[in-house]
Amino acid sequence: MDFSILNSLNTTALGLLSLALVLLCLFLRPSKVGIGREPPMASGAWPILGHLMLLGRSATPHKTLGAMADKYGPLFIIKLGSKRALVLSNWKMAKECYTTNDIIVSSRSKLIAIEHVAYNQASFGFAPYGPYWRELRKIVTMFLSNRKTELLSYVRVTEVQNSIKGLYHVWSNTKSNEYSGYVLVEMKQWFTELVFNIVFQTMTGKRLYGKTAVVSEKEAQNCVKALRDFMHMLGVCTVADAVPVLSWMNLGVKAMKETAKELDMILDEWLVEHRQKRASGKVIESNDQDFMDTMLSVLDGATINGYDAGTINKATTLALILGATDTSTVTLTWVICFLLKNPLILEKVKEEIKTQIGEERFISESDISKLVYLQAVVKETLRLYPPGPLSAPREFTEDCMLGGYHIRKGTRLITNLWKIQTDPNIWLDPLEFKPERFLTTHKDVDVKGQNFELLPFGSGRRICPGISFGLHMIYLTLANFLHYFEILNKSNEPMDMTEAVGMTNEKATPLEILVKPCLSPRYYQSILCGGSTIS
Repeated sequence: MDFSILNSLNTTALGLLSLALVLLCLFLRPSKVGIGREPPMASGAWPILGHLMLLGRSATPHKTLGAMADKYGPLFIIKLGSKRALVLSNWKMAKECYTTNDIIVSSRSKLIAIEHVAYNQASFGFAPYGPYWRELRKIVTMFLSNRKTELLSYVRVTEVQNSIKGLYHVWSNTKSNEYSGYVLVEMKQWFTELVFNIVFQTMTGKRLYGKTAVVSEKEAQNCVKALRDFMHMLGVCTVADAVPVLSWMNLGVKAMKETAKELDMILDEWLVEHRQKRASGKVIESNDQDFMDTMLSVLDGATINGYDAGTINKATTLALILGATDTSTVTLTWVICFLLKNPLILEKVKEEIKTQIGEERFISESDISKLVYLQAVVKETLRLYPPGPLSAPREFTEDCMLGGYHIRKGTRLITNLWKIQTDPNIWLDPLEFKPERFLTTHKDVDVKGQNFELLPFGSGRRICPGISFGLHMIYLTLANFLHYFEILNKSNEPMDMTEAVGMTNEKATPLEILVKPCLSPRYYQSILCGGSTIS
């Protein structure tokens, strides 16, 4: 979540805002205190804006809120403009919240960005809790089931193979004595292209990168930029969200509408293609249906909750693309950072691959169960650098009790996943990268929402439905990349682990590393020719 609401305001807007704040200070009165003991209110709130200025100045708001939790406790209130938000920073409180009170905290606030760029809550990811959301959730869960994920494994395998071919070609054509046989590669971009191809093929049947891409390189870059602008906008708390009476200022709305229009045109074009293919009578085997195909079959032109089938299809497809792309790219990037920062751990991962898999074949998804240390490395990365360190905000739809405190209806909920996952009462040396903990003291802890000390994908009814899909993609990519290539940090300087937190927890700087093949050339010739070595 990005709290920097004032960065885009021009001088005139700031003047209008200042005048409005003064007038509001004169006329607004404090609301009545709710019945029962309430969580402590954090100090330092500004009039009208509340704690937004404090959080907006922080490069890592999850750590700022974590420090506040040390002072105020596992449950405390902050003010996001005129809105109250409960910050939850403890696994026991998370368990009570996502079990006892789960229905009450399963709704979303209708933010300005959701109205303008997320099809006005037509997408299940941003829809309020209710019959419409439950109906869409069933469809999404069906598509992302373990069975369907397995049936679509050929997409992931093909794209990983293509990416390895591409990287080998880069090495063959650009290796030089400057790097002793290595080639310099920017891995954030490499992971982005691979992940986007997997996700777009799975959801829309399209590739953005490579020889069979459906768009030009420039169009692909524009599409990815629009998606990232979309992600940023969803994470921004606008002036109108903080102070609804100032919604008339429409700050940032023009940019939102432009981004929404650009993405809608792309999705609409692809949806028309899917409809034409369906109308032509061409039979698509259910096993090969992408998500747009599935939605066309299930919705069959129906209108639900006032949304037409086309809008529902585009909105939900977009939500799944967003949910699967940046989060996976971010996780893969941080894993490589941690491995290069900890060369002994990197050697253990490569030794496990060599021992369990050997050197003569492509690693398939059925092999991943043997790579327990690799899985532990991914878990530890998700613990220290969860893709969304502050979970997507929810909203209490009823008054309730939580942790002995009375929580008012309408209060927003911010779960500080990073604080929970670095709690020294649960994790020994909580800020240290120690994958072995998931083979010993925490060997029975997984990331699927039932172990409340580790919740990188959330918990409760609104837990991420694509956990299995995302992990399959991450494990397959990492295992084969590390199997086929040696990697080194490009300098003797410590790995830069600076975070750039918005909707996701990105690495602030590029990840440029040295890469070279580590197996016999005949294996790469086989993969380049599509031989049986990788079958």
